[in-house]
Amino acid sequence: MNSPTPPLLEVKNLVVEFPSRRGTLRALDDISFAIAPGEILGVVGESGAGKSLTGAAIIGLLEPPGRVAGGQILLGGQRIDHLDHAQMRHIRGRRIGAIFQDPLTSLNPLYTVGQQLIETILAHLPVSAAQARQRAIDLLGDTGIPAPAQRIDHYPHQFSGGMRQRVVIALALAAEPQLIVADEPTTALDVSIQAQIIQLLKSVCHARGAAVMLITHDMGVIAETCDRVAVLYAGRIAEIGPVHEVINHPAHPYTVGLMAAIPDMAQDRERLNQIDGAMPRLNAIPPGCAFHPRCPRAFDRCTAQRPDLLSAGATQAACWLHAAPPEVRA
Repeated sequence: MNSPTPPLLEVKNLVVEFPSRRGTLRALDDISFAIAPGEILGVVGESGAGKSLTGAAIIGLLEPPGRVAGGQILLGGQRIDHLDHAQMRHIRGRRIGAIFQDPLTSLNPLYTVGQQLIETILAHLPVSAAQARQRAIDLLGDTGIPAPAQRIDHYPHQFSGGMRQRVVIALALAAEPQLIVADEPTTALDVSIQAQIIQLLKSVCHARGAAVMLITHDMGVIAETCDRVAVLYAGRIAEIGPVHEVINHPAHPYTVGLMAAIPDMAQDRERLNQIDGAMPRLNAIPPGCAFHPRCPRAFDRCTAQRPDLLSAGATQAACWLHAAPPEVRA
């Protein structure tokens, strides 16, 4: 019997805090998940849920005074959350690639895309300048840039938004990283380009055996791309499981609300569904389950005790409905 593939990335009980004059704000609270080689994990939730912050903590790019205050982050079994800036520079690019939402902020406008790719390759791989240039051309071709041998000497402003995002993906792949953290890589793109970028990420993941953490607010992108999905709310995981189960049979009322908010093109309705209320501020997270003020199924226990992830069929959900007696579930 084959043993299960060990995870490439393990996040264990991650806590991220921001000290302030008015007290310490806990932005991520006891986050745990794992990603196996060749797997795409989607991370979804409203703005302020902690999606991008989780990615920044993994990459080692938390902005001061933000800090990892608890838990562990392991890459290939090696703990990386306690490494200093210089040590993380060797891991970023070589073992962890990053794709950010706005390619204009990821590319230096003063250098050609070729110079930026070649510099990244030379910094992480033992190759000559000529070999680095050829690898850069190959990467541009692999990501769908036409005439890569000519476009390599162009500047970022000479590319369209979709093409710039392809260049950013090529940069993320330049040193053949084991893990790719993609933070809303399709948000600024039109629908047709989104589909191409999604397909590119999937093909890269499967061809290279890389693990991908895909951060997005778009459940449609999650459904098309991911193997599993983690739903975040107020800095905690509300639900996690196989993507088809979470989408078709959501177990947490928050996930139910997210799915109901997606417009159904087959129905004609005057108003869209929405989740009443808003994400709580970090200095005003309610006791018990953080979602209970907005939850249509909350009961007394939800306001007093914070639930851990509980078994909910094929998924796990941080909801007392899955530990309550039958009369409460109705």
